[in-house]
Amino acid sequence: MIPATRNGLLLIGVLFHLVYLLSIFDIYFRSPLVHGMTPHRIPLRAPAKRLVLFVADGLRADKIFEPYHNQTTDTTDELAPFLLNKVRTQASWGVSHTRVPTESRPGHVAAIAGFYEDVSAVTKGWKMNPVEFDSVFNESRHTWSFGSPDILPMFAHGATDKNKVDTFMYPPEFEDFSGNGERLDTWVFDEADRFFDRAAEPGSDLGRMMHQDQLVFFFHLLGIDTNGHGFKPYSPEYLNNVRHVDRGIKRLVDRFEQFYGDDGETAYVFTADHGMNDRGAHGDGHPDNTRTPLIAWGAGVARTLPTADGQTAPGHTAFSQPWKLDAYERKDVNQADIAPLMSSLIGIPLPLNSVGTLPLSYLNATDEFRARAALVNALQVLEQYRVKHDQKQQTEMFFKPYAPMHQPTNSPEHILARIRQAIDMRQYAQAEADCSSLIALCLEGLRYFQRYDWLLLRSIVSAGYLGWIVYSLLFIFRKYVLTLDPHASANAYRSSSSALIGVVGGLVFVAFSAMFYRQQSPAMYYAYVAFPAYFWTEVAQQLPLIQQIAADYMRTSVRWRPFAFVAAYVVVLEALVYAYFDRRVYSVAFALLAIAWPVAVSPKFRRRHPKLLVLWTCFCLLTSVFTLLPVERNDHLGLVMAGGALITASGFVAWHFSPRFVLPPPGMPVKQARAAIAFDRLIILIETLLVGIATVLGPLTSKATETRGHLPRMHQLACWAVLIVSTLLPLLHGSRLNQAARDQHFLYRLITIYLAFATPFVLLTVSYESIFYFAYSIVLLLWLTIERALYFERAEEQLLAPAEQTRLSSLLTPQTSLSSKKMGGKTGAPVLDTVRRLELSDMRTGIMFLFFVNVAFFGTGNVASLASFSIESVYRLITVFDPFLMSALLLFKIFIPFFLVSAVFGVLNRSLELPPFSLFLFVLSTTDVMTVNFFFLVRDDGSWLDIGMSISHFCISGLFVLFTIVLFVLSHALVGSVLIPSSPAQASNKGTKKQR
Repeated sequence: MIPATRNGLLLIGVLFHLVYLLSIFDIYFRSPLVHGMTPHRIPLRAPAKRLVLFVADGLRADKIFEPYHNQTTDTTDELAPFLLNKVRTQASWGVSHTRVPTESRPGHVAAIAGFYEDVSAVTKGWKMNPVEFDSVFNESRHTWSFGSPDILPMFAHGATDKNKVDTFMYPPEFEDFSGNGERLDTWVFDEADRFFDRAAEPGSDLGRMMHQDQLVFFFHLLGIDTNGHGFKPYSPEYLNNVRHVDRGIKRLVDRFEQFYGDDGETAYVFTADHGMNDRGAHGDGHPDNTRTPLIAWGAGVARTLPTADGQTAPGHTAFSQPWKLDAYERKDVNQADIAPLMSSLIGIPLPLNSVGTLPLSYLNATDEFRARAALVNALQVLEQYRVKHDQKQQTEMFFKPYAPMHQPTNSPEHILARIRQAIDMRQYAQAEADCSSLIALCLEGLRYFQRYDWLLLRSIVSAGYLGWIVYSLLFIFRKYVLTLDPHASANAYRSSSSALIGVVGGLVFVAFSAMFYRQQSPAMYYAYVAFPAYFWTEVAQQLPLIQQIAADYMRTSVRWRPFAFVAAYVVVLEALVYAYFDRRVYSVAFALLAIAWPVAVSPKFRRRHPKLLVLWTCFCLLTSVFTLLPVERNDHLGLVMAGGALITASGFVAWHFSPRFVLPPPGMPVKQARAAIAFDRLIILIETLLVGIATVLGPLTSKATETRGHLPRMHQLACWAVLIVSTLLPLLHGSRLNQAARDQHFLYRLITIYLAFATPFVLLTVSYESIFYFAYSIVLLLWLTIERALYFERAEEQLLAPAEQTRLSSLLTPQTSLSSKKMGGKTGAPVLDTVRRLELSDMRTGIMFLFFVNVAFFGTGNVASLASFSIESVYRLITVFDPFLMSALLLFKIFIPFFLVSAVFGVLNRSLELPPFSLFLFVLSTTDVMTVNFFFLVRDDGSWLDIGMSISHFCISGLFVLFTIVLFVLSHALVGSVLIPSSPAQASNKGTKKQR
């Protein structure tokens, strides 16, 4: 049944949204990995005995290929002369295109294991190996790896033989973003020298092992990524690190050739896991993050010959035009193609889960070897298709095979027969073409089975979301809208056929469950169908309540108004959906609010509050600017200090006018009252001074870190001290965490919260964010003031009555009568506890709240920036790589604007004398209109930027219920017990009930 209490509805809502959040991973991103395949290897002698893999973490393609022009000396040179010489004389080269998320782990998995780690691995937790997979290292005879403790262990732990992969790693504390990252790569090169020295010792077991075949040497070079994060990709540190890596690779190549006596049996591959954008971040699908270099040379690798007469070689685009490599063919690959290339060079089986296509143009081998290598590649992908096909056929009740793979003349068996016949007849080009076609066909077949259950699951999930919307709206109508007895049993509004409807709903669930059991579906499928079965059963059982709603509507005098309000509300929700893709929607919305709202209010309101409306217009227009500014922003300490100065100035203004809203406790003697007022004013002054200190301390710390090459200890401690003290002040002074705290005027409480969180926000700011914080906070305060004034005007009374003080001892418990409360054993001031029902006009307040919640994030960023936000925001507090602490600080900064909007909305909800949480519940019930939009907009193909964005959109919208509940709890804790002035009408008409 529909729960009788708010908490019951919230519990169901939280469970529903948490379960359905996982639905996109079962529908769109089910793990593509299958097991039980037979490994395949090329039945010919491999061209190389050993492979050397260099991965320059965070190196984007243009930074190594493009000549660097030094504006200071007005000279142009190459950052990587050794590698570029290989491009011109011995190598095949091109751009390796990565996929999102452009992070280190997925990039290394793609290059070394040959598949793109599916997003659903995240749901299994951040484990060392959340999904089991095969890799080039695992298939090799032995692998030696050197580099970061963040990357090397996952391949060592994933090996079938734990002794097959040796790791040489520096300590984790070496990864300090405040220093020059070159030292990380220097450690790798020096450790490699020590490794060769040990191998060269007479009688060394290591030396004997290194003379076997099918060996892999892996060098992970993290310095470039570290300097990119710390100093940006255009900085001297980053560019010099590219030179350092080039020199180090030359040094290592010389050691290899010396150790093996130039035997010509070593193949070299140089690439990167991901790139980096200009603000020193990665993670999303920006081309700077997805385009990485690939250079291969040595045994078995084809040499790229220059074209004659300066003609442009194939493969070049406008992107590579500045590189001055037009005469050498650019051979681009997908990142997963590197794994089969490396396996073919040293003659080991391809990784079993690889979906890469062997780039045959990189091989310097006989035509037969190339054709047989392509056949092995096709057989390995076909094995995955066959396993997937058999799994589906065994479990599906009404199995439909992938039709193109079952054509009489186009089946895998026919294609394989043609390929083998072509190889036997030495028609190698035809065999290669048929292998390529078979691989493409198998990949499409795998994709078909990945999408096999889409129609059914998407229908179920859609029914679940729509069911939740109707189910929760019925609760809101019964509790907060209709003039029904709020204490009546919920059974009073149930259909007489409830039992029969319940049986039908149960049979529907049982039927789906039986089908899922037969198909061996995941356990979550049962939960997906349970919710819509429950919701729609309950809705059908509430037919009398629906009839009552319809009857109330028919009694309204103007029947078009509800439809108009609902239509406008849905249009706004759809506009907010579009705003996820284009932040400029918020600029348009602020401009409309700045102009339309002052025009829409009554002439009497405009006469009474001209300054208020002028301020509203000005600050709305100011705030609209921020969603027009670029998300990717560089450090700008001047803007940081400007924002801090504005907040500090506003704090001094608040302190100056604080006697108007700093109130002593009721009944306190005059002397003690003055002391209490002085103390409260002192808190505002202290918080203002802390903001001023942060405004100066932050840029000073950044400059000192840049000058010294590390974060000075005293600066770090000072930043932490200021952040902690400022954050704790609102919690210890007036919040519910301090049970002894006395009630405060709502305006005083909001100002202290605003100033307290301004300090950490300024410390974590790198550009214009602090100015946004100032403007956004003022707009919120103006919104609260206008809403209160409009509500009082509707009561036909004056704006504020400071003499009438209303104690809100709780923002959670609704009161229904005028009474007195005892505080500390004494009778307190009169408590105006009247609450009213939700009205049609309250939809405006709800959509405004939803709008400001969205602006809290999109004001300075977007969903892509959340996935790849700039890590230098935390460099004033910590520089040694600590993903958990760094992420916590960045999330804290992102959440600060939400703290403000939750506190303002908590005060506003009570100012409008609405039942606590009623507007929250209304917003929760309706925002799933946005979630359904994002559910159908989730993509698993096309641009990888679009795929990552679509996942983020759905997750953010799906988690809004939980997030809004957290906001309400925060508002309850932060605001605490506050005093809210009431209108004189409410004071003089004590006991009268508010008319709808």
